[in-house]
Amino acid sequence: MEYTVTVATGTSEYSGTNNYVYVTLVGEKGESERTVLDNPGLDLCRGAVDDYTVRSSAPLGRVLLVRLEKQKYWVEDNWFCRYVLVTPTGGGDTQTFPCYCWLVGDVKVEVREGTAKKLNEEILPQELAHRTAELQQRQKTYRWQAWAPGIPKCIDAKSEADLHPDDRFANEKRSDFEGSLHYALLELSLKKLAIRFGKSWDDLDDFKRIFWKLRSPIAEYTMKHWKEDWFFGYQFLNGSNPRMIRRCRMLPSNFPVSDDMVQAFLNPNTTLDKELKAGNIYLVDHSIMDSVPANVIRNIKQHIAAPLCLLYEHPDSGLIPIAIQLEQNPSRDTPIFLPSDPHLAWLLAKMWVRHAEFQVFQVLSHLLHTHLVAEVISVATLRQLPAVHPIYKLLTPHLKYTLEINCRARTQLISPDGIFKRVVSTGGDGLLVLTQRAYKILTYRSLQPNFDFLDRGVTKLKNYFYRDHVLLIWDAIHNFVSRMVSLYYSSDSEVQQDTELQAWIKEIVDEGFVDRPEFGLANELKTKEELITLLSVVIFTTTAQHAATNNGQFDWCAWVPNTPCTMRQPPPTDKDAVTMGLIIDTLPDISQSCVQMAITWHLGRAQPDAIPMAQYMEQYFVEPAALQVIETFKQELKDIEEQIIKQNEGLELQYLYLCPSRIENSITI
Repeated sequence: MEYTVTVATGTSEYSGTNNYVYVTLVGEKGESERTVLDNPGLDLCRGAVDDYTVRSSAPLGRVLLVRLEKQKYWVEDNWFCRYVLVTPTGGGDTQTFPCYCWLVGDVKVEVREGTAKKLNEEILPQELAHRTAELQQRQKTYRWQAWAPGIPKCIDAKSEADLHPDDRFANEKRSDFEGSLHYALLELSLKKLAIRFGKSWDDLDDFKRIFWKLRSPIAEYTMKHWKEDWFFGYQFLNGSNPRMIRRCRMLPSNFPVSDDMVQAFLNPNTTLDKELKAGNIYLVDHSIMDSVPANVIRNIKQHIAAPLCLLYEHPDSGLIPIAIQLEQNPSRDTPIFLPSDPHLAWLLAKMWVRHAEFQVFQVLSHLLHTHLVAEVISVATLRQLPAVHPIYKLLTPHLKYTLEINCRARTQLISPDGIFKRVVSTGGDGLLVLTQRAYKILTYRSLQPNFDFLDRGVTKLKNYFYRDHVLLIWDAIHNFVSRMVSLYYSSDSEVQQDTELQAWIKEIVDEGFVDRPEFGLANELKTKEELITLLSVVIFTTTAQHAATNNGQFDWCAWVPNTPCTMRQPPPTDKDAVTMGLIIDTLPDISQSCVQMAITWHLGRAQPDAIPMAQYMEQYFVEPAALQVIETFKQELKDIEEQIIKQNEGLELQYLYLCPSRIENSITI
């Protein structure tokens, strides 16, 4: 009996091999001959799809596994296998075996046929044994660790070098990531050198001298309009931290804004009390920043504030700030700043709010709410769901590269000697304190956008493009997941009886989100709808939510006075004492400004190798019904993109971060 075996090698650099590779087909009725993959000429090259003939002494029946073995020939040469196709010679259905893994060293890998199966659907001993062995090996390879107390657990790896090869960046991505960082840091060095031969900051226009090659249309728009109150308000809706604003139904007791203070900024014939009741007053409260330890940079203490900002949705001017208090406890030294105050005093007060926004969006909205949440899901998925499980197949493309980028963040960005420590006011101890505080109040409900908007009371805010686009994408994701789950689970009882799925959710809650019973996610799944919601949250978090917080950070932070990473002087206590000299002394210095600009460009730029949302380059599903669900999802996202682009036509300041073609399929940066 002969079989045609088609072997596809990876398309990234160094995927091919000149080592020996052998294949054995394992069927219901026996095994084929162990066959070396060696055609005349070059084969198993990068991007190659090679055909081989494999023989067996008798028909194998349904092929269950493809066993691949690699052995060194002179020098070690790793190999990445995409998939294997098996077709009986003389007719018969072709079977697909998705692989998508590296073979490193002298190694043997057994790959299951691609049809998704739950544990209770397995019948043959070979399949059950393979499933068990795979999970046992994965649980040895992927272990939990607590990087710090009071935050979600993460992968046990000191650096990205400790990760399994399957979780590492492809060579092109690694080269681009490290090359773009070096490019950004080189430009920052040249800027610092050029400026030091000139003069230091004297006024705000001096910051234009670091706008060289690293620029964007929105960054330049920000540079022109950042002082304007409407633009300040706009960023709470559509900037990098669009989930902080909430409706204010009653003024906080520690924010004593009176009617007389703000009457001049309201529409005529109304009052603050009337506008509160009408739902037109909003609050941004950075109480989470209160008493966070400030960083010390080059032996100079930096400064942190915990501002409260009251905003009014004006019928003509849009969302505008009408009062700012820079600390949580009102006192004689904590004045309430108003738009009618001296221009520089009001400008500096807004800068302090934007400084708090930098800390919150980088550490909480970005790091905690997307990266760390996704890592918990990633580790639990690898440890508890075998590759043949339908939920593994659904989630794994949305978890690609997340472990490596998070390891790099821990070693390069938020480590004791990382970039945050060098230039950010919460760097060092403050960053951990801030993350711990946010983790204590993080809820599963808040990760569901429909509830998030409802709970914050922002369902009627005008020009809230982030909300409008998110709800479109959330509905598309939920529909996609619902259709996919229904292919494999026909009832709630099937969800309850899937022991691997129940082990997965238990590991997420009891290991990943440890010590947080208030998080609101049960450690068991009782219904299909609970499963659908959780999977939708995961896919939404790793795609749209990450894009909304990450992709615009250079746009909003490149003009440093708009979103300063640190403040070198304490918050002002006397409105009349604010001068341009004080503002310049408060804002980041030359070096800090250059690093802020370079790093936000490096992290926020479009990735050259980005895989857009729902473009599943690695095809884990093989069933026609599942593939049709994916095609429907793609079409829904395409329709959403057209709707977003049409909505932005004619707008000078466009909001395009949530165009599906600009959203990556996983967290890779």
